[in-house]
Amino acid sequence: MTQPSLVPLGLDTISLLPSPCRSCIRWEVGPERSGKVAGAGQAEFEKEVWLSGVMLSWGSCGQILLVDGEVAGFAVYAPPTSVGTAGAFPTAPVSPDAVLLMNAMVLPAFRGRGYARHLLQGVAKHLAGRGVRAIEAFAHRGPPTSLPSDEAIPPCLIPAEFGLAVGFSEVRAHHRYPRLRLEVGSALGWKADVEAALEQLFTVIRMPAGPAREATPVGAGAVPFGG
Repeated sequence: MTQPSLVPLGLDTISLLPSPCRSCIRWEVGPERSGKVAGAGQAEFEKEVWLSGVMLSWGSCGQILLVDGEVAGFAVYAPPTSVGTAGAFPTAPVSPDAVLLMNAMVLPAFRGRGYARHLLQGVAKHLAGRGVRAIEAFAHRGPPTSLPSDEAIPPCLIPAEFGLAVGFSEVRAHHRYPRLRLEVGSALGWKADVEAALEQLFTVIRMPAGPAREATPVGAGAVPFGG
């Protein structure tokens, strides 16, 4: 296996994010604002503004996985107070001692080679060095075909069953959107026996459908946001 490397997500590396994630701002600015952004160019600018603000107030909020100089995957995370969509989930809020894992992915051509474990352990090492105790994520329970596409909830959610298989625990239950938690120390101790589950996890996470479209207000769509 080629030895991968990680580079921080920043204004000089944000262009490495693959499409359509490069121009998707549904996580960053929230459903109301993202629905008003017209075109990929404006969405990319909004993502850069968001990234700049988080870096100034908190620091680096992502890692990009490179293999032989080619982008193989990425992970984006931030304090929940900096994520516009964090409050749209019925299992919010994220715990005050945790950062929110917004999205993480290994691109299809690089799956099955252990890069998923390398990516998430790199994220955990980076966060541990900054005194972060845990990573939390909003997960999806149910078949991938039932993931939302036009509503306030982004479609790129971790499947709950796979998150639990690699060491996340369920800290707030919900029939569709449980909130999962992973202690940073546990991630640093991942062994090879979780590799298959991680690879499966990164196979079933969906990419966003594309740049911002008109968002359905929370509570107005088919997804029951609450209870």
